[in-house]
Amino acid sequence: MAISAAQVKELRERTGSGMMECKKALTETGGDIEAAIELMRKTGQAKAAKKAGRVAAEGAIMLAVSDDGRRGVLVEVNCETDFVAKDAGFGEFAEAVVAQALASDVEDVEALMALPMAGAGQTLAEAREALIAKIGENIQVRRVVRLDGAQGQIHSYRHGVRIGVLVDVEGGDAEVGKDIAMHIAASRPLCVSADQVDGDALAKEREIFRAQALEEGKPEKIVDKIVEGRVRKYLEEITLLGQPFVKDPDLSVEQRLNQAGAKVARFVRLEVGEGVEKRQENFADEVMAQVRGA
Repeated sequence: MAISAAQVKELRERTGSGMMECKKALTETGGDIEAAIELMRKTGQAKAAKKAGRVAAEGAIMLAVSDDGRRGVLVEVNCETDFVAKDAGFGEFAEAVVAQALASDVEDVEALMALPMAGAGQTLAEAREALIAKIGENIQVRRVVRLDGAQGQIHSYRHGVRIGVLVDVEGGDAEVGKDIAMHIAASRPLCVSADQVDGDALAKEREIFRAQALEEGKPEKIVDKIVEGRVRKYLEEITLLGQPFVKDPDLSVEQRLNQAGAKVARFVRLEVGEGVEKRQENFADEVMAQVRGA
């Protein structure tokens, strides 16, 4: 049967898919729009499975904090290219994911994706598959991290869409909370204070510093003093309280907090693509391979 332009238009508006894909689905289902939508959803799931192995190391860190400032959540949503990360459909999906994460108490991605997407009549997993079919890239919700039951107030900062921070601050005000969140985004501390540093890791650093001092020819009698000095510097570099405050390097973060009568209980920081091995494209090799194959 002939498929009308009006049918194709309606299906495009309801699915967001391309014209040719809509026309093909309508042809296969004899012009039945509901059947075509179901077929396209099934096809979308197949496309999603095919694309699941492709590296998704771009995307956005989404954050949300409850109105009372006692709960917060960070979610990493990945795609393959920076271009798609700026797509409105991708942004709407990412916003829906973080909103549902805040509204629920889920702590892992699998449980989060099984939840319904508000106003969509489908789960977040199904919405992801539909988005993959529409955009044509692998899209993954990679991580969800929560801060619940704050000891103080949860403050947040997002640098563009690539870095997100939540920090639980007791005392102080909104300004110091934002300052500390911004500092964490910029300086990447590993923990709040020196007593939170893993003992085994610290012992290994001491061994390294000792070996370096001896290799440098330092006298044995002062090696221990040199090692301890380097350990102190190392702890200042990796702990929030020991770092120079980014807005006033003459102060440590601890001193800035003391000025405000505040204390950091804990924090979380996520950055897009951390730990994801990106495929390195060698375009010269790619061209040569095409030439050889021609």
